[in-house]
Amino acid sequence: LYKNNIKDSRNSRVISQFGEKMVFDLREGFPLLTTKRMPFKTILRELLWFVRGSTSNKELNDKNVHIWDGNASKEFMSSRGLNYEEGELGPVYGFQWRRFGAQYSDKNKDYLREDGIDQLREVIRLIKTEPNSRRIILSSWNPVDLDMMALPPCHVMIQFSVDKGFLDAQMYQRSGDMFLGVPFNIASYSILMHIIGSITGYTPRYFHHVLGDAHIYMNHIDAIGEQIHRIPNKFPELKLTKKIIDINDINEEDFVLENYNHYPTIKAEMIA
Repeated sequence: LYKNNIKDSRNSRVISQFGEKMVFDLREGFPLLTTKRMPFKTILRELLWFVRGSTSNKELNDKNVHIWDGNASKEFMSSRGLNYEEGELGPVYGFQWRRFGAQYSDKNKDYLREDGIDQLREVIRLIKTEPNSRRIILSSWNPVDLDMMALPPCHVMIQFSVDKGFLDAQMYQRSGDMFLGVPFNIASYSILMHIIGSITGYTPRYFHHVLGDAHIYMNHIDAIGEQIHRIPNKFPELKLTKKIIDINDINEEDFVLENYNHYPTIKAEMIA
């Protein structure tokens, strides 16, 4: 099985498996890995950057977040055929979440509220007014804009479902770096469920995470070998310091992570 699943990807050799799923019950704790230290503030800041609709890596750098730096360099942009100013990423996640269908220009354009569809607001509206809808979907995959993005979306879409007083969600990820990226994605979308649950009055419950191409980079093998010998601790708890009522009025101080008992950091190279 190991040998049969080794593939050459666009930038490295990987061990790949197609079609995997994980389910997390958010009532039992916040799913932040404990077998290595995870940078909660970095994950939170990136998510709030998505929520704001930003496409500027400079905003992340100003918050000491550097996870997009490899995709924001002039060299990488040139490889994508893009000629943005340094740090601009094109119509990536935040643009699609808040302005889907708008004509992308650059970060300096003064977009009108009616430019494109604000998917986040629509998700919240549907949960409040049509909780039985099967169309409560937030999509980052916009084929029209793919060639203008620094990186096409890896986490493609999330669908929400209301069951009595609970909010469930299922996220589809077309491509997942299981050691570095996926633990970030699990935590990020779990935070989003807490945000939307607070705004709409529902308790976050099940987060279903579906993966298309789940892969391990060959140069992460030693790091993974170290990690899998660590016995996981109980998940921490995520607390909100106040009820969030407006998707445009959220601060990182609104979130507190409690009882996060973790092993030391394990470093590995991120493949851009």
